Amino acid sequence: MALDKAKKAEIIAKYSRGENDTGSTEVQVALITERIRYLTEHLKVNKKDHSSRLGLLKLVGQRRRLMRYLRKRDLSRFNTIKSELGIRN
Repeated sequence: MALDKAKKAEIIAKYSRGENDTGSTEVQVALITERIRYLTEHLKVNKKDHSSRLGLLKLVGQRRRLMRYLRKRDLSRFNTIKSELGIRN
């Protein structure tokens, strides 16, 4: 299991833009990044788990699309979330 409820709530609280914000681009990117980190560690141990590897690639692509959208909409928010999460390009 990738994220438990407490970890997910912590991430949402940290990156949300308002009180009831759970779906903004920053929150989505942060949640996907946490899942990517979990799957990366999982795949270091389980090298032959190809279905998880495909899921990881889909998550990376989804995060890339969200970051591209955020870069077009608001460059300052893009730079902030990029630096906080340690995302490269």
